[in-house]
Amino acid sequence: MALDFTYDQDHHVHVHRAREIFAKYPQVRELMRPYPITALWAVALVATQWAVGYGLSEVSWIWVFVAAYVFGAFVNHALYVIMHECTHNLVFRDKTHNNLLGIFVDFALAAPSAMAFRKFHLLHHKYLGQYDMDGDIVSHTEGRLVGNSAWRKALWVFLLGVSQGLRPLKIKSVQFADKWIIANIVVVVAVDIVVFLVLGPKALAYLGLSTLFALGLHPVGGRWIQEHFTTKEGQETYSYYGPLNKTCFNMGYHNEHHDFASIPWNNLPKLKKMAPEYYDNLKSYRSWTAVLWKFIFDPSMSTYSRIVHTPKRGADRIASFDDVPASAVHSS
Repeated sequence: MALDFTYDQDHHVHVHRAREIFAKYPQVRELMRPYPITALWAVALVATQWAVGYGLSEVSWIWVFVAAYVFGAFVNHALYVIMHECTHNLVFRDKTHNNLLGIFVDFALAAPSAMAFRKFHLLHHKYLGQYDMDGDIVSHTEGRLVGNSAWRKALWVFLLGVSQGLRPLKIKSVQFADKWIIANIVVVVAVDIVVFLVLGPKALAYLGLSTLFALGLHPVGGRWIQEHFTTKEGQETYSYYGPLNKTCFNMGYHNEHHDFASIPWNNLPKLKKMAPEYYDNLKSYRSWTAVLWKFIFDPSMSTYSRIVHTPKRGADRIASFDDVPASAVHSS
């Protein structure tokens, strides 16, 4: 196991590839449109989780755990993807409407995470791979604590939601709290209280366990390893093209997403089909379970299996192809 990250000076793989694709296929702009139908999915999935939680009120606790693992984790993982769509303003044109939908999604996740995720995920795109600004990268303390022990890596994956929730503390140059994050916390805590009182404690436990499993030791949990943990020298981002994409709004198309973060989930497969010569030669995956298995049991892999870039400043920061006015993106 390496005792440090792999360091690379080139920050611009996604930007360069996106510019080449756009120059060759200018019709890619037609894919950059919000997709409001995603909001209907959000309502349906939140309602489903509440209904299932209520239905578990009279069963034994073991069935709450089983239901959360075999069903709820898939639903809450899909809801996290909808939150991700809201973060990039891919559901509605208006930022406020996307924020409100993101907070609504938290009603089934039982954790007030949408607005904090928005703030720090956008930094992940803007400063991809920069240790001090990318909250997707573990701290050195966390990396050394986990090491390459199989059981410690398995425990880390199981508690990945906790790790991700604390990760913003590593980014000391960005203030955590703002009015949206405070509102998110107040509203979701209030909804959790209502769920507890109206639907029952097992319903709230079901929602919380569904979130814990969706972010951790579960087939869909392999997605968090798949995206940026290096298994091919020099490749920073990886896509997944397996069947579970149908359960999570094509979230596996991660290279495509980092190239064009203004393209919503329904159009990401169209991008790959439009420009296959740019994606077919990259390493990708067909099984999230296999990704998890390799990460946990391969002693050469650890939380240090990431590419980290030297910080840039000013005009040399990591630009994004999507750093264009929204009016320019949606005007065609």
